[in-house]
Amino acid sequence: MNFFNDVLQYELLHLGEYIFKVSTLVNISIILIATKLFLWLFKKAVFSKNRLKGIEAGNAYSLYQIVRYLIWVGVVTLVLHVSGINVTALLLGSAALFIGIGLGLQSLFNDFISGIVLLTEGTIKVGDVLEIDGDVILVKMIGLRTTKGLNRDEIMVILPNSVITSGKVINWSHRKITTRFKIDVGVAYGSNVELVIKALEESANEHPEVFNHQDTEVRFTNFGNSSLDFQLLFYSNNIFKIEKVKSDIRKVINKKFIENGITIPFPQMDLHLRSNDTQQSIK
Repeated sequence: MNFFNDVLQYELLHLGEYIFKVSTLVNISIILIATKLFLWLFKKAVFSKNRLKGIEAGNAYSLYQIVRYLIWVGVVTLVLHVSGINVTALLLGSAALFIGIGLGLQSLFNDFISGIVLLTEGTIKVGDVLEIDGDVILVKMIGLRTTKGLNRDEIMVILPNSVITSGKVINWSHRKITTRFKIDVGVAYGSNVELVIKALEESANEHPEVFNHQDTEVRFTNFGNSSLDFQLLFYSNNIFKIEKVKSDIRKVINKKFIENGITIPFPQMDLHLRSNDTQQSIK
């Protein structure tokens, strides 16, 4: 027993009045292990299938991240206290240093604050489909500084959180219902308008990813320079891969147009030549 006490009281580091003993190291190790264990159990509880029945996966992820960050802040403070470091004196003594660092890292702190806003506000969650500067991204992870997402080219995109909170972002998943999309089509002058509308509606409704067939709509939008312009409107909940859905529908449209003798014109321009005859009198 005395040997065990002697081991715990063994000094690993001695700097002036500061002494770091084996017992301190043991206490810190216990705190860290207990924290890891608690977070693992908490994550299991939050993301279990039974729990997720009453809470969305994105909200569960935000809850876990917020609790995780708060716990680690408390753990770091506790570890410093157990180590014998006066946290208050450390903060006061380093105030000037922190101000200097803060001025140099304003954008970094802005990203951190933006991360807290994203996690607590709930307008953007893991699994949402965002459109940022024309790029469509499926959110995979929201951290304190950055948000990671997968774009339609299967490329991982890392965005500073301040870009999301300060810029214009379209959240296609925010309303959690099917979203309306459109396909623009032009046909040759002289085409049967009713037949074109029927072919476009059938092309959309035949696709398995198109919903609310009664709301599928075709609009005759304009008399173009070379074509009669139509717009096919349809609903789908496959937001992230909607470009593939559109491609499939366009294939069906092309097939039906060929079957019904409907042509898609190429741009045409009429060129009129005017000849000015100059008569020269011969003397």
